[in-house]
Amino acid sequence: MKEFVISEVKAETAVLVGLITKEQDEAKTKEYLDELEFLADTAGAVTVKRFTQKVGGPNQTTYVGKGKLEEIRDYIKQEEENDREIGMVIFDDELSPRQIRNIESMLQVKILDRTSLILDIFAMRAQTANAKNQVELAQYRYMLPRLQRLWTHLERQGGGSGSGGGKGSVGLRGPGETQLEMDRRIILQRITLLKQRLQDIDKQKATQRKNRGRLIRVALVGYTNVGKSTLMNLLSKSEVFAENKLFATLDTTVRKVVVENLPFLLADTVGFIRKLPTDLVDSFKSTLDEVREADLLLHVVDISHPDFEEQIKVVEKTLQELGAADKPSMIIFNKIDAYSWTEKEPDDLTPPTKENITLDELRNTWMAKLDDACIFISAKEKTNIEDLRDRLYKKVKELHVQKYPYNDFLYETDIEEE
Repeated sequence: MKEFVISEVKAETAVLVGLITKEQDEAKTKEYLDELEFLADTAGAVTVKRFTQKVGGPNQTTYVGKGKLEEIRDYIKQEEENDREIGMVIFDDELSPRQIRNIESMLQVKILDRTSLILDIFAMRAQTANAKNQVELAQYRYMLPRLQRLWTHLERQGGGSGSGGGKGSVGLRGPGETQLEMDRRIILQRITLLKQRLQDIDKQKATQRKNRGRLIRVALVGYTNVGKSTLMNLLSKSEVFAENKLFATLDTTVRKVVVENLPFLLADTVGFIRKLPTDLVDSFKSTLDEVREADLLLHVVDISHPDFEEQIKVVEKTLQELGAADKPSMIIFNKIDAYSWTEKEPDDLTPPTKENITLDELRNTWMAKLDDACIFISAKEKTNIEDLRDRLYKKVKELHVQKYPYNDFLYETDIEEE
């Protein structure tokens, strides 16, 4: 009788690379690489090393300088000699086809940039046909200008009539270029097909939205992993998938919520992130239509994150690009249970920073000017949720009376989109 040995599948190991520039200091680069490591972890990779370089800007051919690239190559070789294989090197910015080709040539391992890593996670997370089509469209758009890299094994070789490149060179050159053009044509055809499919889905979803009746639409927006889905479950008493990973939610989920006698629609949307690929925003247009057509935006913020203020700016910038920046909104500062600070020493006379300011002190900064337009909660611990419900009721009722002055809130319908 055969014995089957179940071997543990080892996670792929990754090295991260980022730049320190005038626009992006060392502290900011560390925060970006922390996020990149979280992305890698979400994709199933384990980060074992980070490399940074102080430069004026990205090198046009190799992203980092040649010396730094050699340092990374030497580290990879040293790890191989110690029987620790490095599976990939991930760069914190989007790389050009030329950069990827040159870096791969020197490092001889899999090369990913922030964009391709995010696309991998989206492909892994996509569940519905809509999400899968949107991810595939973004992947093809990313792949199209990088096709040449996939055909480096068909690079022109010598032969024929010498350096002039006679018939022999032409003969060798033809098949590779022909295949490249065939692949480009196939991808363009696929992009056209996916766009048409998504247009059809757009029409279906637009019809669904029209059939929802006279109900105010509320959309949860925010940076990825700030607790939108957890809050959605709390307010709608449903079971939307939520976990401590980036992009846990790709498909927009809409639920009918009733606070007191007032029904409204609540949508949980895909989270935003720094350096979000433009192709991804374009591809997810139908998903983000829930944001565009919402009557009220609930901007959820992870108050415990050390860089939450920049995350707010990222979300506001994305909303601006979507044409939804002027909508009525409320900021929900979530995760107050996880907020922490370091108390300053009595003789420390330096100005306070966000690392050593208490939550009460923080509330009295620029947030105090928001008045009722912001609230501090913990969705996990269900802290201040009733206060949130009360404020939400008042705001939705106000919007409802403005939009549907003759409606008495008695409209009933079941809404459920997955």
